[in-house]
Amino acid sequence: MTTMRATPISISRTIYRLHDTVVEWATALPLSIVQLASRVAVAEVFWQSAQTKLASWPVTLQLFAFEYRVPLLDPGLAALMATAAELSGAAMLALGLLARLASLMLLGVVATIQIFVYPDHWVEHLMWTSLLLLILSRGAGVISVDHLVARRIRAGG
Repeated sequence: MTTMRATPISISRTIYRLHDTVVEWATALPLSIVQLASRVAVAEVFWQSAQTKLASWPVTLQLFAFEYRVPLLDPGLAALMATAAELSGAAMLALGLLARLASLMLLGVVATIQIFVYPDHWVEHLMWTSLLLLILSRGAGVISVDHLVARRIRAGG
């Protein structure tokens, strides 16, 4: 009886084949699925943040006055602007409605948070920025209101 031993060359070939299979599978994944997942993920973060602000507006105003302290803006105005940007940006992203504009707006929110509020949370902000940059650069994808509107415009009606 003969036993087969795996040689380093056969193991390497198996690893390369496995790698190629995974790359083929990943390449076949539609970009629109990635765009949708990115939109929903980042929209949820900002939606929840806005809901927290709205749940106790007096506390929100105190946070903007004493902890967040965005320079050059009245704390009440800063709180209102942040909440409006988070609510509208999140809704627009979730629907894929003017998604590039929404991602640009939320990138401004992230930059403000990073620079003035929580500079030590750069890893989390980088993750949000990455998702928003994907949407800004590639659009909302096929599963979006933007795509439906563009298709209708191209069809002439």
